[in-house]
Amino acid sequence: MKDIVTVGEILIDLTYNRCENGIPVYTANPGGAPANVAVSASRLGAKTAFIGKVGNDYYGDFLRKTLKDNAVDVSGILTDSSAHTTLAIVSVSETGERSFSFYRKHCADICLTESEIPEDLIENTHFLHFGSVSLTDEPSRSATLSAVQRAKSKGATITYDPNYRERLWNSREEAIKQMKSALNMVDILKISDEELPLLTDTCDFEKGTQQLYDLYGIPLILLTLGADGAYYRRGSETGKQDGFRVKVADTNGAGDTFFGAFLSRMTALKIYRPEQLTSEQLSDSIRTANLAASMTTSRHGAIPAMPDLAELNAKLCAEGLK
Repeated sequence: MKDIVTVGEILIDLTYNRCENGIPVYTANPGGAPANVAVSASRLGAKTAFIGKVGNDYYGDFLRKTLKDNAVDVSGILTDSSAHTTLAIVSVSETGERSFSFYRKHCADICLTESEIPEDLIENTHFLHFGSVSLTDEPSRSATLSAVQRAKSKGATITYDPNYRERLWNSREEAIKQMKSALNMVDILKISDEELPLLTDTCDFEKGTQQLYDLYGIPLILLTLGADGAYYRRGSETGKQDGFRVKVADTNGAGDTFFGAFLSRMTALKIYRPEQLTSEQLSDSIRTANLAASMTTSRHGAIPAMPDLAELNAKLCAEGLK
């Protein structure tokens, strides 16, 4: 039985590093939001697995090895000999904020089909996690939604991050439609303050999360606010946990670290439904997730920057939180 199974894209983040003699130099980092969540949670003690597809190339082998080295079950990773591993070009501003462009046309992560989803993984997990990037194209869209439906029918808690990447969609309208299409199956939604107005008609945290709860009945909504921490709604219960101030090197992977850390805290407590968390456990888990995310932003890369359990516990002690 796995604690967390994630399904969706796994790719290479080519992140701008420096300029040498007028030539930009990029670092190849492992990435892809669902893969990042699997690694983040695994590093923090959860038993995780990833389902997705890579190309029959150096980067595909590298990504598989990276997950395996981080104790993520890779039995659900398939290799497509007719497609390349997806590449994302990540530009990072002086303040650490990132922007993306993609080499993804006919690439491997989009080619995952419904029949390739391993039954044993999605039927034997406490949490099934996915994001919206795998909803941009077929057949990965149908494969992802099928995995979600099948896992939910077996009692898994469904978690979702509608991580919006504008350049992957034909239009903003199509993106919103597809991102909303899965919300009625979701038990825990992780959404950023930038994405809230895409799925609601407001930027207001309280009003926006109330709309999502009223329309879709999502039991727990976690709204990440960057350096300002996170706001949450569980029915009529709301609150905010402040973030931790650090010198930001790279924000890439921060939200995935946050969610992986939050889910790993639930698994450590052996609690798999958000309504079963006490208010104190909920607040503590969000605070821990904020801290883990801040540690990731203080370093470069997504997966390479994520803390392990010993490092996070040491930081919790240093902050007087444990």
